[in-house]
Amino acid sequence: MTADAAGTEARPVLTAEFLAEVDASLTGADIDLQKRYPGDPGTRQPVHTVYVSAADATPSTPQEWGSAALALLDTHAPDAATAAEVTGLGSAVDDAVYQRVRDKLASQPIEDLRLDFEDGYGNRPDTEEDAAAVTAAGLLRVLLSSDGGPAFAGIRFKCLELPTRRRGLRTLDIALSGVLDGRSTVPAGFVITLPKVTSVDQVRAMVDVCVALEQAHGLRAGELRFEIQVETPQSILAADGTATVAAMVHTAGSRCSSLHYGTFDYSAACGVAAGQQSLAHPAADHAKAVMQVAAAGTGVRLSDGSTNIIPTGSREQVVAAMRLHASLVQRSLERAYYQGWDMHPGHLATRYLATYAFYRSGLDVAATRLRNYLTHQAGAVMDEPATAQALAAFIVRGLHCGALDDTEVSAGTGVDRATLDALALRRPLPVASPTAPTTPPTSNPEETAR
Repeated sequence: MTADAAGTEARPVLTAEFLAEVDASLTGADIDLQKRYPGDPGTRQPVHTVYVSAADATPSTPQEWGSAALALLDTHAPDAATAAEVTGLGSAVDDAVYQRVRDKLASQPIEDLRLDFEDGYGNRPDTEEDAAAVTAAGLLRVLLSSDGGPAFAGIRFKCLELPTRRRGLRTLDIALSGVLDGRSTVPAGFVITLPKVTSVDQVRAMVDVCVALEQAHGLRAGELRFEIQVETPQSILAADGTATVAAMVHTAGSRCSSLHYGTFDYSAACGVAAGQQSLAHPAADHAKAVMQVAAAGTGVRLSDGSTNIIPTGSREQVVAAMRLHASLVQRSLERAYYQGWDMHPGHLATRYLATYAFYRSGLDVAATRLRNYLTHQAGAVMDEPATAQALAAFIVRGLHCGALDDTEVSAGTGVDRATLDALALRRPLPVASPTAPTTPPTSNPEETAR
């Protein structure tokens, strides 16, 4: 027994039997929470998705886009100082950011490539689309195994609305067969995108399609996953006033990998005039806020949309487009949308400049706060376990995309990569360290056990 300040013994009245009953009564809720909200998987998330018509993509597409992006920099932002001015990112674009961006554009310009059979492909004769699906499958096998190729690649097929349903599923069927090429395991990085979703029933049907394809090809149950594109108001708000996207996420379960916002379809459906359609429009912000809450804790990633303003024309037009795109990428990152769409090679330059500037300019503060948290030192900010997790996750994302490297992160935080990954996932640290507790402090035993 312990004594309180008055010297009397502490006498809890809740018996072990009663506490066991409480545990039993909450067992179902505990299991449901762990199943529905497992947290972020901690794996790499691409900083963007590039959509190219399935009719236009070739094995050299990534390198061609990277070369075009480098040429844009050579012409309009040949050094860090000019890039800082042109993009409006200011001192956040220094020599280190600029050189890393050039290196990235030369080594892996596209992180995630989607061969498009939907809007970017259009309606064509069945024989032509069948042949294109076969060709796309072979191309995806090459891209996913090539040095300098995208880490992620796949197809976007036509939506499950009645007019395009069977055509879209036929394309998926043919393409998947070709990607597998007799194998019983999906290549790492293969991605399926389901566009223009309007109902939970469509998501449920997509789950059934995945099960049928897995069984037909001898794949492991649950191996096929898909992205849900939020491009319709019905996917945000149902007729009964409920948040459709939340039901979609939980209906798909572990099969839903991410939610992607579709800027132009969604804006048009909401009646936004063409000149005002933007991923920064209030209608877009509302949709994405609902998506963000629906996905929180589920392990489902988020992707912002795109801009259709491309850097071509006069220098003034190019600079205006670069500055706009850089500001939109920065805006998305600040709002916890760590991925977006890019529609033109020139967007790669500003995508990486804004992304690398975001992580590198925030490294010192994040590393200092994380180090102070781990060593229990007082700092300008008193961080809690959830914030420490966010600090670690911020740094890990910077490492994943190449903005940061392990050496500088370890020097700044005082911990190695394995410890950083554990912190980002709120898991027990791998080894005891003189600069860190064995387990990050937490008031939630379940979080520690994950």
